Amino acid sequence: MRRRSQLKVFITGATGVMGRSAVSTLLAAGHHVFGLARSASTAAQVESMGATPVSGGLFDPDGLVEAFAGCEAVCNLATHVPVGYAALRPGAWRVNDRIRAEGSRLVAEAARAAGVRRLVQESVSVVYADAGEEWIDERSPVVTNRAAEPMVLAESHAQSFAGCSRDSVVLRLGGIVGDDEYTRWRLARARAGQPIGVGPPDAWVHIIHTDDVGTAVLAALTAPSGIYNVGAAPVRRRELAQTLAGAVGRDRSSFMSRTMVRLGGERLELLTRSQRVSSTSFAKATGWKPEHRELSPSWVQSLVADAV
Repeated sequence: MRRRSQLKVFITGATGVMGRSAVSTLLAAGHHVFGLARSASTAAQVESMGATPVSGGLFDPDGLVEAFAGCEAVCNLATHVPVGYAALRPGAWRVNDRIRAEGSRLVAEAARAAGVRRLVQESVSVVYADAGEEWIDERSPVVTNRAAEPMVLAESHAQSFAGCSRDSVVLRLGGIVGDDEYTRWRLARARAGQPIGVGPPDAWVHIIHTDDVGTAVLAALTAPSGIYNVGAAPVRRRELAQTLAGAVGRDRSSFMSRTMVRLGGERLELLTRSQRVSSTSFAKATGWKPEHRELSPSWVQSLVADAV
């Protein structure tokens, strides 16, 4: 028999940055992990991580119900975020927006139909309004534009899942810094002496190390229903840019011009907001603490040799 502490946990987006972190952490904690696999190659990746691949797609409602059957929790970590200047191309965010807006609804509905008792939905803290020097908690105002709307919809779909002995937990994560494609892109640009900062240098930014995403997902399996901020100590944008530049041997970092930011439209506007986000509520509710509590060069040390 399974120990009571062991759960069957299904992860969408298992082979992505967040998914890989969650899979390894959940497996280490003794849980049985299943991952959605759209292709044979994806299934092989899921299996190589030690999880059980389940064939299917995010936009197949009946398939999702069948895939989720028998699982106590579903963690929706599926995204398709474009990296670098590719993110500014027309239509670049279409797939990711559909995953968050429509895919999250289908996942929530399928989890309910399959009898799943807990849904964990990833989100991002950039939805908060610019608060300047003030601290931001879960009661702080959210400002939605067209770029942020799919994220807010994903949160709403998850919240609608809660009730009748069902729990939903939304994790508003900080910007990921660590072993991910966006960090690699910024390191490569820094090494080439190109701008990597966005927005006012003195503004605050909410961040989280790649590895701490997984421990947050694990903690979310026991959290009361609700929305939680999740990340390390917030830092000034200048400090983040200087840390990344310094990691690749650059004494100085630079920021994108205001003209470039304006050309980036609403997508880049989200990244210019000053957000001094507190994760105290999640820590109090679950006991979670990030292993990487404060930004340091060690966050990206293993990536420096790969920055080209």
